[in-house]
Amino acid sequence: MRKWLTVSVLIYFLYGLFVYWYIYMGADSALPTQFQGSSADPNTFMNSRELELSGEYSSLRDFLYFVTAPFEWFIFFVILVIGFSKKIQQWSEGISRFFVIQTAVYVFWLSFIVALCAFPIEWLRYKISLSYHITTQTFTGWMKDQIIDFWVNYAFMILIVAVLYGLIRKFSGKWWLFAWILSIPFSLFLMFIQPVLIDPLYNDFTPLKNKELETKILAIAEKADIPAEHVFEVNMSEKTNALNAYVTGIGDNSRIVLWDTTLNKLSEDEILFIMAHEMGHYVMKHIYIGIAGYLVLTLIGLYLINRLMNFTIRRFGHILNITEKQQLASLPLFLMLLGMLTFASDPFSNIISRHQEKDADLYAIEMTENPEAAVNTFQELTKAGLSQVNPPGLVKIFRYSHPTILERITYLEEWGSKNPDK
Repeated sequence: MRKWLTVSVLIYFLYGLFVYWYIYMGADSALPTQFQGSSADPNTFMNSRELELSGEYSSLRDFLYFVTAPFEWFIFFVILVIGFSKKIQQWSEGISRFFVIQTAVYVFWLSFIVALCAFPIEWLRYKISLSYHITTQTFTGWMKDQIIDFWVNYAFMILIVAVLYGLIRKFSGKWWLFAWILSIPFSLFLMFIQPVLIDPLYNDFTPLKNKELETKILAIAEKADIPAEHVFEVNMSEKTNALNAYVTGIGDNSRIVLWDTTLNKLSEDEILFIMAHEMGHYVMKHIYIGIAGYLVLTLIGLYLINRLMNFTIRRFGHILNITEKQQLASLPLFLMLLGMLTFASDPFSNIISRHQEKDADLYAIEMTENPEAAVNTFQELTKAGLSQVNPPGLVKIFRYSHPTILERITYLEEWGSKNPDK
């Protein structure tokens, strides 16, 4: 056991050194010469202090992302190797003979231990964001959200784990296929209830107070054949200085939502461009394409997890204190493999997402015909979030679900040059 823990710590340490070297010494985020002095050049719309803070904050955020991504996997590995997962299973079996109750007990203690180990990292993220004035939330408010997160995730985990391991016990060879079939209605159900049940746990949603702006937004929605009767605003200024807007939900529960920070910091034309962008996703069915892509990845992921769990337990079960995948004690292994596969698939998901975001940008510019407002919007988004205009390659590949600001401003300006009368 000591040997495996030592090796895993050494690998994690070497990985951390590589990440530090890449982010702070090896990566190149300089703006290409041909774009210097253009609207995409941060020197043209950010002051020296904003430029300095942007570089510092982006580097810190990217470093933390890559270093902490494997941390949860490491926690699960340790829980398995030291036999704690097996011990939790024994506790849960001693409390009740009913599998659902055993699952609830096991999932609670596993979730609690993981949350406790991850808390210092989450707190560090919060403090960094607070120090750079991205986050405005009080510690009390932040802790409230952390607690809500824990209990919401715990409630869903009980259901998911109970069904998942029920399937594994009943259909050892094909459980992954039945789990995938059940994930389809479950995913759609979550998307349906999120706007009305889950999101309001974290923020207050109210009808947009600016009725003149609402009328203009709904006019764009009508042109896009979006069945919306109201626009909602959410009190995000209590938590952040960042800007955002979105269309969420499916069917009758669809909602057009604006952060109040966006309302406070952007002009009307800029807000209309953002809303047209979000509506572009709806018009081009990106939400359904996203669901389909998610389901395909889920099918592949569950199949691979089944194969990998079989191999790992057969080859290393004695080290991980697991004898069969039907045991609740194997859940950390399942979650560790899920995290690894999700991380490995992020670059592919991001490629599709960036393509969709570009299409939505172009839809919005066609709808509003205001390239100046569009460019100003991305400049303001960069300033508010202290974002990098041209992030390092690996950062873009793993982290950017949207095109870079350099790319977005460039192709919007190209549209403007091709349509000079707009």
